[in-house]
Amino acid sequence: MDEKITIEPGTFEKIKENSSRPLHIVLIATKPDIIKQAPLILELKKRNENILIVHSGQHYDWNLSKGMEAEFNIIPDINLNVKGETLYEQQSQIIQRFGEVIHEIKKINKKIIPYTYSDTTTAVAGGIASFANRIAVAHVEAGLRTMSPPREILMSLLYNVDVRDYYDKLKNPKGWKKGSYEPYPEQFDSRASGPSAGVHLCPTKLNMMNLINEGYDKKRIFVVGNPVADAIKIAKEKASQSKIFEKFPKLKEGNFIRFCVHRRENVSSKHRFKSLILAMERLIKEGKNILFISLGATEKALNEFGLKEKIDSLAKDYKNFIYSPVWPSYIDVIAAMAKCTLIATDSGSIQEEGNILGIPVVTLRFNTDRPESVFAGANIIAPPIREDIVYKIIKAVYEDKILNKEMASAGNIYGENVSKKMVDAVNGVISEGPLFEYLEHERLGLSKLDFWEKGEIDW
Repeated sequence: MDEKITIEPGTFEKIKENSSRPLHIVLIATKPDIIKQAPLILELKKRNENILIVHSGQHYDWNLSKGMEAEFNIIPDINLNVKGETLYEQQSQIIQRFGEVIHEIKKINKKIIPYTYSDTTTAVAGGIASFANRIAVAHVEAGLRTMSPPREILMSLLYNVDVRDYYDKLKNPKGWKKGSYEPYPEQFDSRASGPSAGVHLCPTKLNMMNLINEGYDKKRIFVVGNPVADAIKIAKEKASQSKIFEKFPKLKEGNFIRFCVHRRENVSSKHRFKSLILAMERLIKEGKNILFISLGATEKALNEFGLKEKIDSLAKDYKNFIYSPVWPSYIDVIAAMAKCTLIATDSGSIQEEGNILGIPVVTLRFNTDRPESVFAGANIIAPPIREDIVYKIIKAVYEDKILNKEMASAGNIYGENVSKKMVDAVNGVISEGPLFEYLEHERLGLSKLDFWEKGEIDW
């Protein structure tokens, strides 16, 4: 096996001891999927299922990975330790290394169920590695498809349209279209993960309909909710352990706008990025409480576009502005979100978190891969066309108490007890036979008839 792969002592001995039982392999990679796969891992352990945790290494530092692993007591059995600088390097390393892991495990136990998460590089590469070994995955957070509102609705913002009227029009799904490749590469990864799945675990009915319309088997598609709902419940139960208000006492006052910008399409475009940062600057100078969470991509854009000094000066001169790198503790994240009046973000997962927590979300993109939250009224899109447009939408949601309350009270659309539903769905499919019916004579049931001669070559 590749010498770069780290395997905890006794891992393969454990697999051999339980070789008669299905092996649930939970593949983790990035901060969001560590958060969302953690409840799944806890549920599998609670049921005493045969489980193996594999970390691809896609996120590996403390703030993005190790801190979350420690908080949820996740100890990977195997780490693929990918370290590619480019997407194709990461993908090829994951395919090769995870493929090798699956190949070796198959020699011991052929009843393997890898769980891949959503729209990550690891999800699509892990799915390919599994499929190459004739293994189907359970795709968590399946069916996410970016949808874009009608062009005329977005373009109306150039002509000083009323934000309330704009919000009401956005809620109507008529005219919304799929097909955008934003966010990049996540939207491709989500679509490309579908074919490797033998079980599709969808957050909402809209995700299910996306997959049905794309031709996937209805019997293998389950609407279970989003596991972030379980993660939030865990974090809220441990809220008293949070130290974030000791680090940032200003947060105790509440009434904050949580701001984050890190999507490639935003940080790679000078115009889009400046539109968002300058809108935030106006809000800071007006006296609005702003919590600005900066990721590596954010910092790169701040430096590249000459805005780093501006942000540093704002943090120094305005006590209502908190500027911080991403936090390693999810308990801290949820505790601080509870002090927010609204969230302005280009993240996908935070759109879900805002809805579950009852906090209005302003999505800083031209479209969204969580359109159900817009249709439900919990989310509004602020496209980075110009700084004044972004500013106007955020300001309206912040100051219009009626609009803010309506968005906050949209209701949780992402479910509860999601991990339990996921494991129930997967185990139900397992009990019926293999996750893949890749050979037509098996799908038709011919191989079960008396005249069918048994025997096959393993590829």
